[in-house]
Amino acid sequence: MSRQVFVYDRPERFIAGTVGQPGQRTFYLQASAAGRRTTVALEKTQVALLAERLEQLLDEVLRRSGGTAAVPAVAPVELADNAPLDTPVDEDFRVGAMALAWDDAAERVVVEAIALDPEADQPAEGNDEDPTGREDDGLIADDDVEGPPVLRVRLTGAQTRAFAQRALAVVAAGRPSCPFCGLPIDPSGHICPRSNGYRRRG
Repeated sequence: MSRQVFVYDRPERFIAGTVGQPGQRTFYLQASAAGRRTTVALEKTQVALLAERLEQLLDEVLRRSGGTAAVPAVAPVELADNAPLDTPVDEDFRVGAMALAWDDAAERVVVEAIALDPEADQPAEGNDEDPTGREDDGLIADDDVEGPPVLRVRLTGAQTRAFAQRALAVVAAGRPSCPFCGLPIDPSGHICPRSNGYRRRG
């Protein structure tokens, strides 16, 4: 099928957010600019890994450039975006795989979110162990016109730091983890496998 590519070269917003209560949250990435908006759904683990990989990518760019790249060491306070997702939250597609790259000439991070293959109901590319799977040289080529939809966002180093900071905060805002087994604790408590079936409360 003909590929649909949602491109945001200068996004006004690119954020991770959720809809729903802890334990029942749906995670989204949302990009917007010039009156248009694209919203894609993904898993909590994908959000966490994306944020971690982006931080690692920027740290590596700084290391290789000897600190001369236009990348701040931490997220600038003025770029913090704590507002909720823009509504209505209309899902354009569900993410199957992601790709990251650093455009050295433009000094921009390129993030691509690729939809699940609608025919196989499997990630378009990438692997099961790492939902951010496709890295640096795995971006969709401009002449690759066949395949599932893609969201492509180009961010400055500062925007990327701000995105990652918010994304990690969104992930951490869910249910607390049990200190004994590491599984999430519901408001009513949970059956901890390390307590011989007794219910523990947070």
